[in-house]
Amino acid sequence: MRESFGSWTRSGAPWVWLNAGAVAISVVMVIGLLMLIAFRGLGHFWPASIIEADVRSPDGSRYHMVGEKVEAITVPAEQIRAAGIEVPAGQETVDRYLIKIGNRDVYGADFRWVIADHIEGISYPEALMAVERRERGNYYGYLLAIKENGQTVAQQGVGENTIWPELEQRIERALNIHEEIYQIEKHEIGRINYAIERLRLKQRSLELKGKDTAQNLSEIDAERAQLNAEYKALQAKLADLYVESNRDSFVAQAMNGTKTEVSLSKVVRAYQPNMMSMGDKIGFYGSKLWEFMSDEPREANTEGGIFPAIFGTVMMVILMSILVTPFGVVAAVYLREYAKQGFVTRMIRIAVNNLAGVPSIVYGVFGLGFFVYFLGGHIDDLFFPEALPAPTFGTPGLMWASLTLALLTVPVVIVATEEGLARIPRSVREGSLALGATKAETLWRVVLPMASPAMMTGVILAVARAAGEVAPLMLVGVVKLAPSLPLDGNYPFLHLDQKFMHLGFHIYDVGFQSPNVEAARPLVYATALLLVVVIALLNLSAIAIRNHLREKYKSLEM
Repeated sequence: MRESFGSWTRSGAPWVWLNAGAVAISVVMVIGLLMLIAFRGLGHFWPASIIEADVRSPDGSRYHMVGEKVEAITVPAEQIRAAGIEVPAGQETVDRYLIKIGNRDVYGADFRWVIADHIEGISYPEALMAVERRERGNYYGYLLAIKENGQTVAQQGVGENTIWPELEQRIERALNIHEEIYQIEKHEIGRINYAIERLRLKQRSLELKGKDTAQNLSEIDAERAQLNAEYKALQAKLADLYVESNRDSFVAQAMNGTKTEVSLSKVVRAYQPNMMSMGDKIGFYGSKLWEFMSDEPREANTEGGIFPAIFGTVMMVILMSILVTPFGVVAAVYLREYAKQGFVTRMIRIAVNNLAGVPSIVYGVFGLGFFVYFLGGHIDDLFFPEALPAPTFGTPGLMWASLTLALLTVPVVIVATEEGLARIPRSVREGSLALGATKAETLWRVVLPMASPAMMTGVILAVARAAGEVAPLMLVGVVKLAPSLPLDGNYPFLHLDQKFMHLGFHIYDVGFQSPNVEAARPLVYATALLLVVVIALLNLSAIAIRNHLREKYKSLEM
């Protein structure tokens, strides 16, 4: 028995099982973490039922409450007693509910903690409505009347539901007008403002070069006059649209009896979750999820979507990959194929490996000092003197963020490419040279194609690290809210000097800088899950390319 156990131990089987167990535990922990993030984040978009109940206050008084049950927790009874609230003797724990009561303009806060035992007479009236507004959060209450130009055109009593279809039609009309206003302000007027600014810079450039002749200035003035005429026409159209959008409003009653009139131009959507069927709720959930991924943020990033952050993250990673790959490959080729193997080369390799362990914030400080202030400042002096003193490239932006992360991840690409080059048999090189190819031709046509899977491995590792970095980006280009995307229809289309949003920084901002913590918490989970999905998709795309290259050049390795 002892001999069999000893032979089993010497065979290494225990270590295999130990490693397998560690891997299994790690996989279970990762899957559990992702499931927790998905549950806490994606559940936020489901239309929860609205409760109506009477609540007993700690001082003995009662009040009426309407809202959504967001969270339930159990706390020690001593903690509640310490707050001066009576708890029956012998009770060790107390259940507390977090209720989203909305109506921030009425109550000052849209969340309230309530002790479960203090809630009485819970009901779910079908006529209760939830209204998502562009400002001040949700509104919960009963619809009373619809107004047009200040005049009541339809009304109903509390608890009735006769004018709801008309409200939905008028909200749809207001949303269409809002979309038209958005297109004019964001795209058409934005295009005109951009063109006017380019004309100003062109005129300033002519003045600096001494070419501000009457003919050149007259051409600029003619273009500016045409743009100003277009701008005035759009402004007149906008004024009419704003009048149309503010035509309709509704009157509703909150839980404390306060009546509020809300313009439909401030409404995103209105719904009655207590009347929804399962199919209606699934459709609502899909529309909310799509809004989260395709819309812009609002309400200090606690409402709306995060599409600018998704776009900025993907764009930055793509630019970083384009920049880091040639630098890393060239450095690895030189170290492996051309550099004399000796003390200096070994020191360089040690330095490269040590660079991979430098804290990312150090790269951010270097990027701010060298790329932004030094390199960007000199670029402005040489190529954009007409824009000075306002910086063009001498300020944090997309290009400097991509370069900083390329510098941060280049050691990974160098090491992975060197390992790929080292695995290529020497006989392959000698065979190519024997057939008359030069060393450069052998490197370009034989060695690098065979090492391309290893290069893609380095890029995969670089993408995985760069996409989740936040600290250096806070110094070299990322912002809380970017008014426009770095890629648009204005020349030169890709604006490398522009600041951008990033999913990682968005998580930090919403989670730690939000003025409304309870409203922001589910969005932190949802954004974190989306960041993991984006990184996974980028990695899977690179893995697919690597596998294709590996299959393509497998015959050369044999």
